[in-house]
Amino acid sequence: MWEFGGVVGMMGARVAIDLDRMPGARFFPDATLNFAENCLRRDGDDPAIIAVTEAGGPRTLSWRELRSEAAACAAALRAAGIRPGDRVAAYLPNGPEAIVAVLGAASVGAVWSSCSPDFGVQGVVDRFGQIEPRILIAADGYVYGGKPFDLRPKVSEILTRLASVERAIVGRDGWEAFVGPHRGAAPQYEPLPFNHPLYILYSSGTTGVPKCIVHGAGGTLVQHLKEHQLHCDIHPGDRVFYFTTLGWMMWNWLVTVLASGATILLYDGAPFHPGGNALFTFADETGMTLFGTSAKFIDAVSKAELRPRETHSLATVKTMTSTGSPLAPESFDFVYEHVKRDIHLASISGGTDIVSCFVGGNPIGPVWRGEIQCRGLGMKVDVWDENGRPVREQKGELVCTMPFPSMPVGFWNDPDGRKYHAAYFERFPGVWTHGDYVELTAHDGVIIYGRSDAVLNPGGVRIGTAEIYRQVEQLPEVVESLVIGQQWQGDERIVLFVKLRDGVALDQALVDRIRQQIRQNTTPRHVPTRIVRVTDIPRTKSGKIVELAVRDVVHGRDVRNREALANPEALEQFRDRPELEL
Repeated sequence: MWEFGGVVGMMGARVAIDLDRMPGARFFPDATLNFAENCLRRDGDDPAIIAVTEAGGPRTLSWRELRSEAAACAAALRAAGIRPGDRVAAYLPNGPEAIVAVLGAASVGAVWSSCSPDFGVQGVVDRFGQIEPRILIAADGYVYGGKPFDLRPKVSEILTRLASVERAIVGRDGWEAFVGPHRGAAPQYEPLPFNHPLYILYSSGTTGVPKCIVHGAGGTLVQHLKEHQLHCDIHPGDRVFYFTTLGWMMWNWLVTVLASGATILLYDGAPFHPGGNALFTFADETGMTLFGTSAKFIDAVSKAELRPRETHSLATVKTMTSTGSPLAPESFDFVYEHVKRDIHLASISGGTDIVSCFVGGNPIGPVWRGEIQCRGLGMKVDVWDENGRPVREQKGELVCTMPFPSMPVGFWNDPDGRKYHAAYFERFPGVWTHGDYVELTAHDGVIIYGRSDAVLNPGGVRIGTAEIYRQVEQLPEVVESLVIGQQWQGDERIVLFVKLRDGVALDQALVDRIRQQIRQNTTPRHVPTRIVRVTDIPRTKSGKIVELAVRDVVHGRDVRNREALANPEALEQFRDRPELEL
């Protein structure tokens, strides 16, 4: 992949050492490279970034302008005393300055870490406070859902609580004052070891302070080149979009498409503002070739009864990727019937832990309804039962049995590697256990049934949460749902929470229809004992619903890391529900 992807750098003699150690293996131990240099190989007047916000656009940066701006940012960071290994933190919306800043930091060898502006003060401090950045780059405001948000009070409070920050660059004026004096500086890329830290990402769970996951430049680059060029068929000149924020790893994934000579398309704002067609219009206006989104967005478009195939051209879109949660079979139907017939629909899954995917798309293979097409190339992914035996066409744990380049360098503030080992290698020693409950199909594809730690277990039968969501959310009255197992009379009973359309009541007739839908299409074991209406479903800032946090609230346990949630107030609806009294 280094050779095929044309990586700029010195490869060295050895490709990998200690492959029998996991963790402990090292890839390209003699290599040097610079991530930013690999992203900025192109020059000229073609667009490198096209950015749109709710407030307007597009803003375009050519390859020449991006190279120049990144060089100026790198020179400014060097002038501020930033050296390889120092941390640069960002609290920014999804605009061109964020791309410029991450490439400037990588040019110097600084370690980049970012949060999106919807994070509260405590959420930012919980993250950046652990890594002690010397520089903080922050916006002074942003627009979402048609509303302006002033970030200045939050930024001021964050700065009073981050003692490590030596310089804060706030708003457009602050950015100009920082970068402006260095415009015209020549690009200068620090040659660094393959595993030199590039990013610090954060776990999004609600069980404690976020884990700080450190990813290396070389592993991130090689893995992303593979996924972009082989799994997603991205070519120079393609225009690649992912709906994301700086708080989700898909933003980091998107940055690397520059290394394949493709243009980044950025959209900052609410995907359904002013209407559900905003992103499809964006696709037509920009000549988008890859439309990256989430299963939740596809479901929302379907529920809104939109028909992009009739209202939009989408002539340039050749690939649609979906991640964040399992893509239901009915969503495959919707995309091919109502979005575009001639499209490569690739459900993909991996995570912040590996800043990439374990399973994903195959542009030269068939798309089977409801399945992820294949396991990642060069990833020894398997499915094991609880005894560590490989299984086919039955549910088990997603594991990876050999090392791969985009494994974390480690966790921040984990000098003996104990937290890192506990996160992935305790269940099966020497094997990465990812925490997904999955099945390897007859087509060698993958179906994900949910997170292993959220698996339901009534009467000792393991049921993936996605099996229930798939059925319930087909009903037009149900906007969204969340299911947990509640401890009950020495066993576990299934409790289903539903968010309904406006004006719909959860009467006995609807309860019966929900139960009938589940019973007819799964088994009687899947049928919930209790069905309870709520007005909102709590989710992380990257859009994942949080079964474990709800389970804790229902059982009277504290949820410690509420700052990981986009809507923590939603949790209160699940506390002390009379319907759930034992």
